[in-house]
Amino acid sequence: EVQLAESGGGLVQAGGSLRLSCAASGLPFKNNAIAWFRRASGKEREGVACISSSGENTYHTDSVKGRFTISRDDAKASVSLQLNSLNSEDTAVYYCAAGVGACSGPYYSFAQFAYEYWGPGIQVTVSS
Repeated sequence: EVQLAESGGGLVQAGGSLRLSCAASGLPFKNNAIAWFRRASGKEREGVACISSSGENTYHTDSVKGRFTISRDDAKASVSLQLNSLNSEDTAVYYCAAGVGACSGPYYSFAQFAYEYWGPGIQVTVSS
């Protein structure tokens, strides 16, 4: 059974930092690209960052560039998302997702159909 489990969320003040982790099991981790998505209340789910299966390519949506950083540790079958300089617009449920062949270019990095497996999500709340 494939499982993706997010951790590290919580409540943080504006300007603060969090580090989210996604632990994967039951899938060939090294063959999968991993992405982080988020859904804010009343909004559609959007892509935040992704990292290719090789780790050579990463993409971050414009609103988080320079503030969020995605990385992967294949030995631990995990992906992290470092969130810095948080603001209220970052408040959302964050999801990690895995897909073979996903995160393959700047235009389709966040195509949700490319991600086969999804975690249950974790809440990040930024207080102003």
